[in-house]
Amino acid sequence: MFKRLILPLLILVALVAAYFAVVLHWSYSSGERAGWVQKFSHKGWVCKTWEGELALVSMPGAPMEKFLFTVTDDAVAEQINRQMGQRVALHYEQRVGLPTSCFGETRYYVSQVTPVDDISLSPGVVVQPHGAGRNADQSAPAMPASAASAP
Repeated sequence: MFKRLILPLLILVALVAAYFAVVLHWSYSSGERAGWVQKFSHKGWVCKTWEGELALVSMPGAPMEKFLFTVTDDAVAEQINRQMGQRVALHYEQRVGLPTSCFGETRYYVSQVTPVDDISLSPGVVVQPHGAGRNADQSAPAMPASAASAP
């Protein structure tokens, strides 16, 4: 009788553990999103995760889109906190099938953050933020006065 109860219970526990191992390490999709992190906080009653909001602007004057994301690595969260107020690219992996919010409030888990210096307004049109190209302008040779006044 004891084996009849324990064996099915052990099989069930093993199946649940295998399910969580697969879901936590398998990525449905991955990619990058660029924008400004406008909200980032450490949340949760028992399981604390970093939850954030990235403001995406595709074209000037276009409505802002929000990208909600989760960070589980404290080192990545520290990088994001240092980059607040600056444009960044977040590399994420989308994970599906997690049964509770204990693993995060979103399906998008950020694993890397990269600062972005240029702002793409449309294909082929890139704007350098104030000060980004300053060193290049100072090292460029000055144009002679005679060449500047020539027709």
